[in-house]
Amino acid sequence: MSTAINTIPAPYKITSLLHQNTYLVDGELKVWDGEKTEVYSTISSTQDYKPTLLGTIPNLGEAQAMETLNAALNAYDRGQGLWPTMKVLDRIACMEKFVTQMKTKRAEVVKLLMWEIGKNLPDSEKEFDRTVDYIYDTIEDYKQIDRDSAKFEKNDGVYAHIRRGPLGVVLCLGPYNYPLNETFSLLIPALIMGNTVVFKPAKHGVLLISPLLEAFQSSFPKGVVNVVYGRGRVLATPIMQSGKVDILALIGNSKSANALQSVHPKGNRLRMVLGLEAKNPAIILPDADLDLAVNECIAGALSFNGQRCTALKVLYVHDSIVEEFNKRFSEKVDALKFGNPWEEGVKLTPLPEVEKPAYIKELIDDATSKGAKLLNKKGGEITENFIFPAVLYPVTKEMRVFNEEQFGPVVPVVPFSHIDEPLDDMAESNYGQQVSLFGKDVKTIAPLIDTLVNLVCRVNLNSSCQRGPDVYPFTGRKDSAFSTLSVHDALRSFSIRTFVASKDNAYNNAILNELLETKASNFISTDYIL
Repeated sequence: MSTAINTIPAPYKITSLLHQNTYLVDGELKVWDGEKTEVYSTISSTQDYKPTLLGTIPNLGEAQAMETLNAALNAYDRGQGLWPTMKVLDRIACMEKFVTQMKTKRAEVVKLLMWEIGKNLPDSEKEFDRTVDYIYDTIEDYKQIDRDSAKFEKNDGVYAHIRRGPLGVVLCLGPYNYPLNETFSLLIPALIMGNTVVFKPAKHGVLLISPLLEAFQSSFPKGVVNVVYGRGRVLATPIMQSGKVDILALIGNSKSANALQSVHPKGNRLRMVLGLEAKNPAIILPDADLDLAVNECIAGALSFNGQRCTALKVLYVHDSIVEEFNKRFSEKVDALKFGNPWEEGVKLTPLPEVEKPAYIKELIDDATSKGAKLLNKKGGEITENFIFPAVLYPVTKEMRVFNEEQFGPVVPVVPFSHIDEPLDDMAESNYGQQVSLFGKDVKTIAPLIDTLVNLVCRVNLNSSCQRGPDVYPFTGRKDSAFSTLSVHDALRSFSIRTFVASKDNAYNNAILNELLETKASNFISTDYIL
């Protein structure tokens, strides 16, 4: 989309380029004088379309990758480092200092979210605010974990003081569609549990980390957080090949996760926390409230242009209502407003990936060549940085759009006459994250729910698929996820239960009492954090 610079509201104009010429390693913002990579937005600020240069980032190499890994290893120091042995209350204080500084950068981060990935203003603001809330919720949950652990248990004459401890060094790789929120849903619990981290920002949404680098540097001990810039293959591969990474924390594609996992020489020692792709279906039963189903499917399929792992990526609609559903749905899609992210009421925005419009066009052409029809009038209209959402019907298994995770604005509609059809497809699918089920007859819904919960990890009743609220488990089956992310579960994903045991006798009890009275140990403590 082209626009004139004088039509952009002043707070959102690019008035100067952001040249990120440092990377964070061992507590130092180290200046990089080598090769730089230019960062462009597909949003144009000129009357004639032209991508907008936003700034530059360091294009680091293997030597810098290993430098950041060594910094994280030294900070962990085989479990003897300051951070993993620190009192819980002191780690929490570091995290509170960070989030306090982070909040001062809201305007800068929101502006970069709009320009870098094309996320509209309300959603960009929501992503920032939700991330701040996530950090505070994580702190509170960690306090409760510590409270629950501030005790001794006794079984068969043995006392045990059980807590959760860190695992070591984490390689953290976030996604471009939620480059702040989903990245921090990995980073924050990993850090607060006492692990040290090497973090590489996503390809798109990379500059928005820059305003937060000083907060990372000043809030945590040196080497605890290390931020590296460049290509994933160049940086992440040698880090994993070293065998010195204890946790791979990645939100992205299963191919990337498999490739990185495969080069780690000690797979049995590698913990994985993965949020991967999905092909979430909606199932619309004959008695569904059509207006509700249409509105929820619009939001589910096309929020942020469908660039969400939780997006509805295939709609199964019963034969008896499919004609009416298609009519209402297509009209609503064509009524969605396209524009730049800061424009009021905009639902569709420029796509951040230059190649995405052509890819979506390939899916549309493939489907229409095999019998599908383009139902909405604007469907498939293409520009340099956008393709208008296309509603395709009837979609069959032979079409690419049925099998591939489109991660963009195209909506396949599949008719069904018997419920076994979508259920069989879900069972055969490589993915198993969520489903949206629309209907109201309890006798029909009840057995469906009992089956669906064994195919996916979240069944959304008469509502679109989504991640939040963040206190609920976020995970998936098969190729969709490994481990569980939520405020509560993530703290467990990045830690392990560990404990001190002692036989109940006067000799040991005297030692334990002295440890508690002198507070000489940060681990053995019955202090209650308010």
